[in-house]
Amino acid sequence: MPDSCPISYRIRPMSLEAHLFEVSLWVGRPARDGQVLWLPAWIPGSYMIRDFARNIVTLSARCETDPVAVTKLDKQTWRCTPCSGPLEVDYLVYGWDLSVRAAHLDTTHGYFNGTSVFLAAKGQEHEPCAVDIRPPEGDAYLGWRLATTLPRLAAPELGFGTYRADSYDALIDHPVEMGTFDLVDFEATGVPHRIAITGRHRADSQRLARDLASICTEHVALFGGDLPAQQYLFQVSAVGDGYGGLEHRDSSSLICKRDDLPCPGEGEPGAGYRRFLGLCSHEYFHLWNVKRIVPARFVPYDLTKEVHTQLLWVFEGFTSYYDDLALVRCGCIQPESYLESLAETVTRVMRGTGRLKQSVAESSFDAWSKFYKQDENASNAIVSYYAKGALVALALDLSIRMDTGGARSLDDVMRTLWQRHGARGIGVPEDGVERLVDDVSGLDMKVFFSRYVHGTEDPPLEPLLAEVGVGLRLRAARGPQDFGGLRANGAAESPPRLSLGARYKTVGDFAEITVVPDGSPAQEAGLSAGDRILAVDGLRAGADNLEALVARLPRGETVPAHVFRRDELMIFNLCPDFPPADTCELWLEPHPGAERLARRKAWLHRED
Repeated sequence: MPDSCPISYRIRPMSLEAHLFEVSLWVGRPARDGQVLWLPAWIPGSYMIRDFARNIVTLSARCETDPVAVTKLDKQTWRCTPCSGPLEVDYLVYGWDLSVRAAHLDTTHGYFNGTSVFLAAKGQEHEPCAVDIRPPEGDAYLGWRLATTLPRLAAPELGFGTYRADSYDALIDHPVEMGTFDLVDFEATGVPHRIAITGRHRADSQRLARDLASICTEHVALFGGDLPAQQYLFQVSAVGDGYGGLEHRDSSSLICKRDDLPCPGEGEPGAGYRRFLGLCSHEYFHLWNVKRIVPARFVPYDLTKEVHTQLLWVFEGFTSYYDDLALVRCGCIQPESYLESLAETVTRVMRGTGRLKQSVAESSFDAWSKFYKQDENASNAIVSYYAKGALVALALDLSIRMDTGGARSLDDVMRTLWQRHGARGIGVPEDGVERLVDDVSGLDMKVFFSRYVHGTEDPPLEPLLAEVGVGLRLRAARGPQDFGGLRANGAAESPPRLSLGARYKTVGDFAEITVVPDGSPAQEAGLSAGDRILAVDGLRAGADNLEALVARLPRGETVPAHVFRRDELMIFNLCPDFPPADTCELWLEPHPGAERLARRKAWLHRED
């Protein structure tokens, strides 16, 4: 497989029914003492060891026609016996992970990230490489196309053939989608953008292009007007039930419910479409924040092991703040819709007592072992650097605006981060953001960071939002599906209802407990995750009537709860109570006064 590049790859879907990619690696100048090969253990942007090498099914090597012995050194590393000529390694990769992080192949499409399929030649990761991407064999696949931002060598546009990457790091940052996807083209700030949608759907492609163009333009303007890419691609997998995204240097991979895509004739985006737009906005913001403004500890990435940083509350939390904020700023949604989403974020954070035990800085550092490996006790033990990070960003933005009289904001911080770090390729030190905030704002924010970033206090959102004419209150949940939102004007207040305080899922006719919050009646009674409730107060309790049954009990009275724990029948003494005030409602104050109204406009309708 010789090529002008010293490293070359060939990949093709060999057996779609068995979900196997056939990959060949050609090393023109193998190391004299035996070429070492390795595969990443994780993918940038998803901070969990995933051991992609476990999906390599077979591997062999040769030098011209002579076989070369290969010794496996550890779970993701191989050493080839020294050889005098070019080395070729052939291997099969199993791809059946329908997510944005790995590889997936069947008779409907193929998708892969380079971290899952391309072995690296140790010591030669800096070398340019060529990639020959071949189509599957058979008439059934003659209509397949390719959607990727890999630079083309001899491949036609959207076609199979040879592509090029400047290094291994570049090679693994351009995921590939192949199949019969639908394509939508648009421009933002004069740069071509594309959306490739895989899966059955009936999306309004014109609406999608128009809205994404507005969102992308908004983000470009925030960072100074220049897009740091020559093109951009949204790779979208539309499925029955799914959600997720992963950023890359000039593309993003997204998975969503097909029902979240916009329907023809849809007016103001509903919750599903708003969620999808927020996902697209989030990954696009990462073009700057994470892909180019990077923690110093990620420069360069070490993809063989965990790399810890306390800054994910900035890189994911700030991005989570700006993703929905951009929707309202560019006019895709109304301020009321934005507040509805924001209230739900506040509710998610407030419902976890882990926020009182773990700071967002600690959450960032422990992402590898805690955030990405959550169990039934997670909400009692950890806090999300995404969700609480977004609330910290909101509080920081509003604090800077208030204390500088509107002269500075978090927008200025992000632009300066880009100018000093992202545009210059300089990693951000662990204390760099805090020092830069003080520098840009002219304020001393040490107490803020001590309390809300390195400490576990809740950001003071109620008084800060009041200063921009937005009301906030916390109340008890009205049921298991109540996550707060926009306060309905003139609506009568519903009285709180007694509750177990536990979250549960329906399993057949049973209500199976999934989460038992600290201090809840369920925990006080001794109930645990996995318990299946049979009866409460001597009456059958199933998923269909548990909530209503508990709500009718007298407050303060203890009743028996019959429960299956594994295969043992147990009885617990349960005393239901009102749920805590952890459900957020937000609203636009109708008459906030001229000064607060001006601040609200500056916040929600950014003007350069």
